[in-house]
Amino acid sequence: MLPVPDPIAFTVFGLEVRWYGICIAIGMLVALLTAYKRAPRFEIPQSKVIDWAIVAIIFGIIGARVYYVVFSWDYYGQHLDQILNFRGGGLAIHGGIIFGILFAAIFGKIWGLCIRDGLDLFAPSIAIAQAIGRWGNYFNSEAHGGPTDLPWAIEVDGVMVHPTFLYESIWCVILFVFLLFMSNRRIFRGQIFLLYGILYSVERFFVEGLRTDSLMIGSLRQAQVLSLVVIVVFLILYIYSYLRWKKRAGMYY
Repeated sequence: MLPVPDPIAFTVFGLEVRWYGICIAIGMLVALLTAYKRAPRFEIPQSKVIDWAIVAIIFGIIGARVYYVVFSWDYYGQHLDQILNFRGGGLAIHGGIIFGILFAAIFGKIWGLCIRDGLDLFAPSIAIAQAIGRWGNYFNSEAHGGPTDLPWAIEVDGVMVHPTFLYESIWCVILFVFLLFMSNRRIFRGQIFLLYGILYSVERFFVEGLRTDSLMIGSLRQAQVLSLVVIVVFLILYIYSYLRWKKRAGMYY
């Protein structure tokens, strides 16, 4: 379906610029522009959107790398010099989201911003950033599934495999559109972010089962375990928030 990629986009003064970094950079830029344009709807100053995004991106990248290294310590414990080799790949989206949101929430509190409004604002941006950034895995020939003879298989090391990066990319584009649609119908703060967490985790649980390079917790795939936890916790929070909103709406009916 897709040609075997060259991970190197071009070379500048002997420095290789990889498609992996380009995809992630484009994803971040599109995410920032999306949030910047939508900020007034959430009564968040556009200048603060940029500040918030910078914090989330910096700590998100750090968190994504830390998460990946921790769960791949069997390798990195023997290759300490590779821990800071970001250009070679190895960023875990769950770690990026956790660290990015945590520190964005801390700074948002300091700035006096509503964290739930901020989460709702950035939820669609996270989805579209993932949709674009996942293509970096294609160019690095990583994060793929096992062998398959399906017509949309891709070739990795001479074997036709599931393009799991493509599955997630397509899902995240659909999720992005859906979250934008729901943003116009938001009934309680935090709703859009909770929907993002639930729907992304459902996809990740199933797609992770196809991958051959999953990070593990003992004999369990950590992404599947975390996805199940997020689904349960976020679903409970969603139902609680909805019932609370419905009760308040009934009081003013």
